[in-house]
Amino acid sequence: MSDDEQLPTAEQEDELKDGEIACLLVPLLDRVLLLPTVTVAEMAAMHPVGSIPNAPNWLLGFYEWRSTRVPVIAFEGINGGPVTPLNPQGRMAVINNTGVDSRLSFVAIPTQGIPRMVRVAEDDISENTSMEKRPFDKMAVRVGMEEFVIPDVAALEQACIDSGVVVQS
Repeated sequence: MSDDEQLPTAEQEDELKDGEIACLLVPLLDRVLLLPTVTVAEMAAMHPVGSIPNAPNWLLGFYEWRSTRVPVIAFEGINGGPVTPLNPQGRMAVINNTGVDSRLSFVAIPTQGIPRMVRVAEDDISENTSMEKRPFDKMAVRVGMEEFVIPDVAALEQACIDSGVVVQS
């Protein structure tokens, strides 16, 4: 995998079998996020982030990506867990906005390792009600025997807006 990993094109995604969704498994400290590839703009190389004065501890700073300042969210931290240092061997998951606020084009979540691509069939995924759901988890799921979390990207965006330090009115 290269430092800046390219996601599949629309044509490549169309080649997936019916009912399959191309996804990325994004390793964090205590969980693995499951993100459809269409939600991820890029898995970018890790590099230091610029700090944000008066930001909550889960808002690690701004990541400079393609001439855009992208707020970096410690997913574990915003969910009430520890905020861990950036892992130099990790990647930055730059996630497309969901439309919460047009002033916020992307958010980023640092990974604790190298994400990997999987294809998830509708028949293979189910809600995992035995896994604790945290405030910024959209859903806990099971794919086969593995457990993953689908993040609530819209809620993450709203938290950035509500912080008052990411976008200016």
